[in-house]
Amino acid sequence: MLERISIKRMSVEDRILLLKELGLGSDGVYVLDSQGNKIIDNYIDQPVRIDNMLILPGSIIVLDNNPLSIAGYMGDYPNVIL
Repeated sequence: MLERISIKRMSVEDRILLLKELGLGSDGVYVLDSQGNKIIDNYIDQPVRIDNMLILPGSIIVLDNNPLSIAGYMGDYPNVIL
């Protein structure tokens, strides 16, 4: 069973360390892929900010933590329990 933890109160420095462990990065404002490009939230077509990122359980999918992104993801993957 996957364990869910909140990163809401995690410092930016700790979020950057977490992203590095996942093979990603940050410029201190945005989440970056392994090539240094900003990760774009597929559901709102905007770069994901490190202070508002959501990493989905069991994945390295990074979304913006907002209802539109979460609803879009759940619509695409209805069998995933968040």
